[in-house]
Amino acid sequence: MLEAAHQALLGILSWPAFGYLLLGVGLGVFFGMVPGLSGLSGMAILLPFTFDLGPYEAMALLMGMYAITSTADTISSVLLGVPGTAGSQATIMDGYPLAKKGEAARAFGAAYTVSAFGGVVGAVLLVLSIPILSPLVLSFGAPEFFLLGVLGMAMVGALSGNAPAKGILVGLFALQLSMMGYSPQDGIPRYWFNTPYLLEGLPIVPCVLGLFSLPEVVELAVRRGTLAEVPEMGKGMWDGVRDALRNWWLALRCAVIGAYVGFIPGLGASIVDWVAYGHAVQSNKDPEAEFGKGEIRGVIAPESANNAMKGGSLIPTIAFGVPGSATMAILLGAFLIHGIYPGPELLSTRLDVTFSVIWALVIANIITAVVLMGCTNQLAKVTTIRGSLIIPIILVLVFMGSWMATQDLGDWVVLVSAGALGYLMKRWGWPRPPIALGIVLGPIMERYLDIAVSRYGWSWVWQRPIVIILILVTLATVFYATRSQSRQQQAE
Repeated sequence: MLEAAHQALLGILSWPAFGYLLLGVGLGVFFGMVPGLSGLSGMAILLPFTFDLGPYEAMALLMGMYAITSTADTISSVLLGVPGTAGSQATIMDGYPLAKKGEAARAFGAAYTVSAFGGVVGAVLLVLSIPILSPLVLSFGAPEFFLLGVLGMAMVGALSGNAPAKGILVGLFALQLSMMGYSPQDGIPRYWFNTPYLLEGLPIVPCVLGLFSLPEVVELAVRRGTLAEVPEMGKGMWDGVRDALRNWWLALRCAVIGAYVGFIPGLGASIVDWVAYGHAVQSNKDPEAEFGKGEIRGVIAPESANNAMKGGSLIPTIAFGVPGSATMAILLGAFLIHGIYPGPELLSTRLDVTFSVIWALVIANIITAVVLMGCTNQLAKVTTIRGSLIIPIILVLVFMGSWMATQDLGDWVVLVSAGALGYLMKRWGWPRPPIALGIVLGPIMERYLDIAVSRYGWSWVWQRPIVIILILVTLATVFYATRSQSRQQQAE
């Protein structure tokens, strides 16, 4: 294990992997600080550019970008009162009031410090989980991995927004889409509509770019004008750093909370900041604290948690091949592009690739905290750029990235079609993550199901204890989500 960690560190720090890491960090700052964009959009756009890279270079680029979007999104959350990504919603509660008081720099100092701290804690917890996960994963067979895929789909579908039924239906639709092309069992073409382009199945890259990037571009175009007006930064960056150090115990607790909330597929960034913020409020013993009016601990708690969440969310993806979010589904696609299969392989023969992801998380978080402390005044000006200037750049990247999938005009047809579908789904309140997850997981689940049935018949459904547990957990997930929605409707 130590040898794999050392090899991965040398690989990440060597050239050109380190250059790709820096490039990913720079792009992550952009995707994080511009409202409407996110790590998901960045991951989708960058994925096709990793086709010709080695595993270390690809992981450095993708993780360098993904690791720090939850740090860069603090800029728009504090200065504009608009969350840069979903994981910074709670930061607005006290970050924006601090900015209006002229203490934006103090909020940034605290946020950047605990963001780096939270990112490192999440990576450390990921490392500590490897010795525990390795024997567990090696005890899994094809039936268990198939049920893990079902569980991942159920969690992401049932916990997507306030309509679990819609999420599950979208997931089932996505599994149907994943069956396009040749059957892996007998080579019979399915759902190809006499179009040779579809014989190899739907390429994940144009689908993801269309679903998640084009709708955001359309919204940015409709909004027009500049993104927002930036208030004065004020002074006190180092006061914020000292605030973070004084509240280290709160930062540590929230980092642990963030890592383990991230571990649960289907939750992640959508709730982690609110859970941490709620913990900070409930554990507060200072009668003079005014949460929601500019309390610095209201910035420290969510910012520590949403960065630690990144390490936690990698645990199910690496160990079980169950991406708990659309972003992790894209990362899983990156693994498969490079011939790396999550599960036993990433915890044994390719452990160095796992450690390359961990090192990228740690190094990217530290670099970003240092850079942003010195450059926030200048970077904040990006938020005043007119949307009409940003849109052409994003569109060029999206269409270039889509073309690199198979270099066929069909890529652009799929891109535009997925974009139209994604825009309608967003407007009508249908969750989009289950589609990306289903297209990635579908072939994997089909392969494991075929192996399980051909080797064990159907007796594995009731004869294998882990399978029974996974079935019960899946049913409980759907039941809990449905009951929560029902109670919410009654309350309204």
